[in-house]
Amino acid sequence: MSDKDQNPMRKLKIGKVVVNMAIGMSGEKLAKAATVLEMLTGQKPSFRKAKKTIKEFGIRKGENIACVVTLMKDKAVEFLKKALEAVDYKIKKSSFDEYGNFSFGIKEHISLPGVKYDPMLGIFGFDVCVTIERPGYRVMKRRRKKSDIGKNHRVTREESIKFVQEFLGVKIV
Repeated sequence: MSDKDQNPMRKLKIGKVVVNMAIGMSGEKLAKAATVLEMLTGQKPSFRKAKKTIKEFGIRKGENIACVVTLMKDKAVEFLKKALEAVDYKIKKSSFDEYGNFSFGIKEHISLPGVKYDPMLGIFGFDVCVTIERPGYRVMKRRRKKSDIGKNHRVTREESIKFVQEFLGVKIV
């Protein structure tokens, strides 16, 4: 191991996990999806509005069409392990972006372990987006004295793949 690997500021961690249910319409179906999302994550979801009107799909600008939950720290890792179990711990290499983040989708929420089907709610699919970062990334997001992250401190695709394989036991397909 080199000095670079020993540095605690170079260690990777899961920054956040974003769970998104895009329904495409408001009303009762979106309310049910929000209930399912709250049941899965243990957090109250926030709603996302349509950016523009699409008459063919019956969507108006400003109408709620999706719900999202952002999980941090231990909750994020716990949920991510459940979600990866639903996809048999397999992720495509193309799911990773150039900055080491990755995303995958789950077609039915009932495929998560410990979740039972409720005919009153129905079945919903969702997307899971994972951000992998190093200590020190806060300077990029904070309100006061924002700064850029140096090129050498950014997470690469290869580093992220190696981290996910070792930390979560994921197989890259």
